[in-house]
Amino acid sequence: MTPNGIDSRWLGLAIFIIVCLGAGGLGAIATTPEIEGWYKTIEKPSWNPPGWIFGPIWTTLYLMMAVAAWLVWKPEGFKAATTPLTLFAVQLLLNVAWSWIFFGMHQPGWAFVEIVILWSAIVATMAAFFRCSKIAGWLMAPYLAWGSFASVLNFTIWRMNT
Repeated sequence: MTPNGIDSRWLGLAIFIIVCLGAGGLGAIATTPEIEGWYKTIEKPSWNPPGWIFGPIWTTLYLMMAVAAWLVWKPEGFKAATTPLTLFAVQLLLNVAWSWIFFGMHQPGWAFVEIVILWSAIVATMAAFFRCSKIAGWLMAPYLAWGSFASVLNFTIWRMNT
């Protein structure tokens, strides 16, 4: 318990949620202004999802990531989960960086290189999470699936616009 009576485990969950949604917000700073600008002008495949779907999907994924990280942290804290939580932080930073490279810098080619690295970091994080908590590992699965789809979409957009 904290001095004000809040169970520190729940405070930890709140912090993970804030961090993950905050990462989404940082990515949105680069993304949002470009949706009606640059992104609207480039070629995209017919199977490109409609714009309205990205907000609900990413919000859900960030919340699932937060819960997964919390489940890894909760039993014994950061010291006991240093490797999986470091991998988690790395993939979260790469997640933000992709938005800035693709949307902010208008560089689909470099964004594809970066998303391959991001995808690898998600796989490594998922594997480390599975060793700590099966539920945490499975909570990362939809993110890996969406990351796989996003990688193919990124590659296709890059090739269509070169």
